[in-house]
This record gives sequence, structure tokens and C-alpha cells, in this order.
Amino acid sequence: KALAKRLGYAYIDTGAMYRATTLHFLRNHIDLDDPAAVRQGLDSLQIHFEATAAGNQTYLNGENVEEEIRKMYVSEAVSPVAALSAVRRDMVRQQQEMGNSKGVVLDGRDIGTVVFPDAELKIFLTADPMIRAQRRYDELKAKGQEPDFEAVLQNLQERDHIDSTRADSPLKKAEDAIEIDNSHLSQEQQLQKALDLVQAVFAD
Repeated sequence: KALAKRLGYAYIDTGAMYRATTLHFLRNHIDLDDPAAVRQGLDSLQIHFEATAAGNQTYLNGENVEEEIRKMYVSEAVSPVAALSAVRRDMVRQQQEMGNSKGVVLDGRDIGTVVFPDAELKIFLTADPMIRAQRRYDELKAKGQEPDFEAVLQNLQERDHIDSTRADSPLKKAEDAIEIDNSHLSQEQQLQKALDLVQAVFAD
């Protein structure tokens, strides 16, 4: 987000799209084993983003769901939904349409390998699972939720496992991606590393 803001680029949080889809499926009791029901669920949802002073907001069928999609019950349900080929095809198509113009930062787990394999710059962010879980825990606490740290850690590890082993566009580092381990970097240090990489691309 900070990189897009600094560059004046559009920011697309593709994970939020899968979370919004999951929320829609949960609300409508969509059976993930029923292809027709999944298709109907996908045909009845519309996702868009709006940039506000409070940050990027995710809208599902006109409703601001930015807070709701970050809750643990959505986190616990998102990987099985995201693993469905029909869902991935729809999301990838929308992401490609959103990102076709220059000047876009896309954040997600299959951007460099599936959505935009020819992107000008691919950054693969990693961090120690315990540190990632602590960051997520702190984020939920700051939003007034009462998360359990062990549940947050377990959910993160389960999502990583499901996403990296799924048959359709698994989570993996693109061969030409540049890896940044941000376990012990401040947000400003992470931003500077990313800006340096962008400047190197522009220089070429």
C-alpha cells in the first residue's frame, strides 16, 4: 500500500477479493462442492475498491466490507474458497482487467506466477511465521477484536499450506521475483527497499 501511495499508483489487494468472495459465499450458504451453486454465487457478486483517507476500502455489492473481511471467521474460510478453479478464474480475469494499465501495484499470492507473469517488477515478501502471526494479532487487536494468538498462528500456517499445495495456481515464488525477508525490517525500511528496486527498473 505504502509503495503504491509513494509512487502515485493504483493499489489492488487481491487477497481482499478472495476474502470478499468468501464472505459472500458464507452469507449465502454456498456449497463449495456444488459447481452450479458456486457459479451462481460468483455471478451474484460485484467487488470494487475505493481509496479513502482511511485507506483502501473493499466493497461487496455496494457494501463496505473492509472491516468484516479481516475478521477471523473469514480468514478461517478463505483458503478452500480460493482453491476453487472457478473462483480463481473469475478473480484472475478481474485482476488482469484492473491491472492492464501501467502504474499499478498488485498485492497477492499468485500475481507474479499467474496473474501478471510478465510484470516489470516482482517482489516476493517473506517473514518468520511467528512474526507474521504477531503482526496479524496486533492488527486485529487494534481493530477492537479479541484474537487468540495460537489460533492466529495456526490459521496462518494452515492457509500457507493449503495455498502452496493447491492444484490451481499454488503459492510460490516466481523465478524472476526478488525476495525480501521483512522479519526484522520496519515499514519504512521495507518501503525503501521496494523503492530502490522500482528505481532500478526505471533506470533500465
